[in-house]
Amino acid sequence: MTEQTETQSALTAVPSAHRPALSMRERPARGYLNLRGQPEQAAFVEAVRTVTGLDLPLTPNTMTMGESLSAIWLAPNEWLLVTPPDDAVSLQARLRAAFGNLFATATDVSSGYATLEIAGSQARALLARGCSVDLHPRVFGPGDSAQTLLAKADVILAQRDASPRFHVIVRRSMADYIWSWLDDAARDVGNGASLR
Repeated sequence: MTEQTETQSALTAVPSAHRPALSMRERPARGYLNLRGQPEQAAFVEAVRTVTGLDLPLTPNTMTMGESLSAIWLAPNEWLLVTPPDDAVSLQARLRAAFGNLFATATDVSSGYATLEIAGSQARALLARGCSVDLHPRVFGPGDSAQTLLAKADVILAQRDASPRFHVIVRRSMADYIWSWLDDAARDVGNGASLR
């Protein structure tokens, strides 16, 4: 994928389905930090809160969202912090300084991921075509996340709000493939495919 800017995505030239009930776009470049630590250590949790302003999600398959930062639960001692693109390096340095001698680390993995946004009343139906996670709103709602396969590609799926709006975080090397798959699958959404 080519270098991204705030106004133009590398996937802009790729055709996409455009329906009022469904929208797809690539989010502008983001920063991604892999965070590891022991959640039972109050000093670790407080260090993260002090630096980021976020409470870490401690419940599996959830996330916490701030104004510009998100923390996604990946494992009992692992999270993905999603940041504005220019904040990842400084946030990593501030976290490492705050951790001191704690058994914890923050690793910048920004170059490895892209985020696609799927929104609208048919977003669940579209994602369900390639994902085995139960996305019914009674089961999967705002603040929920899952590490899963979408069209046989590893993704992190996060529901941002009730509209619904989903972020699909995917390895950058797989972003074009996932975009093409979503665009193709979107052509059939609305022809009887829905989650009620």
